[in-house]
Amino acid sequence: MHSSAMNNCKSFFDSYANKFSIDSAVNVIDIGSQDVNGSLREVCPVDFNYIGLDFQNARGVDIVLTDPYKLPLEDNSVDIVLSSSCFEHSDMFWLVYLEIMRVLKPHGLFYLNAPSSGTFHRYPVDCWRFYPDSGLALVKWANRNGHNAGLLESYIQQGGIFQDFVSVYIKDLNFSCLYPDRILHSKNDFENGQLLNSPNLHNPVELTQHERRLHSIGLTAKYD
Repeated sequence: MHSSAMNNCKSFFDSYANKFSIDSAVNVIDIGSQDVNGSLREVCPVDFNYIGLDFQNARGVDIVLTDPYKLPLEDNSVDIVLSSSCFEHSDMFWLVYLEIMRVLKPHGLFYLNAPSSGTFHRYPVDCWRFYPDSGLALVKWANRNGHNAGLLESYIQQGGIFQDFVSVYIKDLNFSCLYPDRILHSKNDFENGQLLNSPNLHNPVELTQHERRLHSIGLTAKYD
């Protein structure tokens, strides 16, 4: 868990958590919850029912998954799903995404943090990086599979090795009015931000931060 991943998830809860009713339990699941230099449990509101899922019986894990593409949870039973620094290590993350859509309540939110850059790091595999349009592609995949999902917002975090791609989804767009606030409404250190119903990128940048650093010292990336 790197510091920007923790900070981005805290910003998610700061923007969205207070829109959930305090009159009933708020169920939160964290996919890839093993405590490695920290856990998202630390930034989850204490009055929410946090459950950590992972593939190993380790610190921070409440339920050990036996199948990476099956969540042992009922349909429409979860208010918030978190996944940070995990999708890049999934051979077929799109299958996990459909499982997330299945278990979320219609008004439920999915918070995703995955790298858009960074070093190759197997855990146990390292397969993917996520660009600004990845969030919209996931929504299209959900729509194609019968879910009226929507992307509330996404952005690339400035700084850090992995330049986090952060995105927030709602299972059913009919409930998007419940969440008028966005992380991007109060955030400045981001690039290629997207907001629901806004056709243009906010702080658009074509070159990655790594490429800009190479240019600043007179080097350019070479490709075969």
